[in-house]
Amino acid sequence: MIPSLGLDPLASLLAPPANETPQQKAARERAEAEARKVSEAIDEQIRQERIAMKKRGPVKVLLLGQSESGKSSTIKNFQLRYARDQWMAERLSWRTVVYLNLVRNVVEVLDILVQAMEAKGNGRRSTSSADAADSDRERRSQSSNNSNKFSDKYSLLKLRLAPLRSVLTDLERRVGPGSLEVSSPSSPTSERHMPFGRESGMGIGSSNGRKVDKHRPPTGEGRTGSPKMPREDHDEVTDILLACKDDMKNLWEDSLVQELLSQRKVRIEDSSGFFLNDIDRIVSRDYEPSDDDVVRARLRSVGVQEYKFTVAADQGKEWIMYDLEGTRSMRATWAPFFDDVNAIIFLAPISCFDEQLREDRNVNRLEDSLQLWRTVCSSRILAKTQIILFLNKCDILRNKLQRGVQVKTHVPSFGDRKNDAATAMRYFQHHFKEIFKASSPEQRALYAYFTSVVDTQATSATLTMVQDSVLRQNLQTARLV
Repeated sequence: MIPSLGLDPLASLLAPPANETPQQKAARERAEAEARKVSEAIDEQIRQERIAMKKRGPVKVLLLGQSESGKSSTIKNFQLRYARDQWMAERLSWRTVVYLNLVRNVVEVLDILVQAMEAKGNGRRSTSSADAADSDRERRSQSSNNSNKFSDKYSLLKLRLAPLRSVLTDLERRVGPGSLEVSSPSSPTSERHMPFGRESGMGIGSSNGRKVDKHRPPTGEGRTGSPKMPREDHDEVTDILLACKDDMKNLWEDSLVQELLSQRKVRIEDSSGFFLNDIDRIVSRDYEPSDDDVVRARLRSVGVQEYKFTVAADQGKEWIMYDLEGTRSMRATWAPFFDDVNAIIFLAPISCFDEQLREDRNVNRLEDSLQLWRTVCSSRILAKTQIILFLNKCDILRNKLQRGVQVKTHVPSFGDRKNDAATAMRYFQHHFKEIFKASSPEQRALYAYFTSVVDTQATSATLTMVQDSVLRQNLQTARLV
């Protein structure tokens, strides 16, 4: 029979059978009552467990990794995503840090040029009178070449860019300790220790770290923490930068300067806070930092910084993230923050296979990162903590290999594998996964991602996956899934 137009088809499906007997009706009603009872019990359990989750407090996430691994840039990506209003309110204040980074770039290049000029001058003056008599023609020829090589143009550049040194000092003073990098007082530049080799002295249990009060007032709450410079001081700095603008560009674009940088294997463009390719855009009275500028700007983490975010996808739950300073002397201060942490995001820059630590030029950065990773993975305090691995700076790795840098030269175990980014990324990922598997006190999942955290769009997609994995882990802990 065709149902009438006004009949609800769902109601007809839920209606009791037309020929239901009294016994069948009683059994059906008992079953429905039992089903309602079970459903109400489940709803009450979910309600109670959600209350329990709220009582457990916010989600706590630690960012760990060596200095310059990308922890602060990762925090900035979280701010950009979850604290947009505060981000926009404070973005302009990062102009000071961008200026600092740019001026430091210029001074670093200028120092290399000045050292080369002085070395040539000292070399000419150190020739003995006897040798000079025997090789007068050669000396005149070399002197002529040197004079041509370091013409008055470079002496003039040195003179005209001199005011930037006082600007650098002033900006460092205004920005504070985060503007200064930790470096080795005296160490050779040659590489001593190879990754994937022997064990090296590590970190968390070190006795030379200063004590930090875990409960001290936070240095940031969802904020960038960047310094604010008075308008008149900004104008003064901008005036000097505008006066030096053409000379800064000429210095960076000069072929001889590029040759000197290449000879010394200096790749400033691979370092954090590089802005020399943006001089035209940055050196302007109306310059305002973009989102990408803020993420790229380099400001060293000092001590422990705390940031708070509200994550809508997690029922508006508060997330607290701790950015812990990664220099070797500070790793002993990490342990107090391991209590009650929900997740760790560990940043391992895989582009640094041919670099050394700033604070100890005898230690390869990739080896240090691997040993630090092993220490974190093997910690029994963190045995049940979710660990997320960011294999970071893949963009720099790709650029290095395209320039012809050979992985096997610095990582002998890489062998004759294809020297491209995809192969190197898989190789490094395999080693980090093997260490995780072998060192973890208990079996657990590892969430690993290839990242370039200065790429805000790509990192946004990664943060979505991180958010989902942390949320799922919290639900599992609360017996909700």
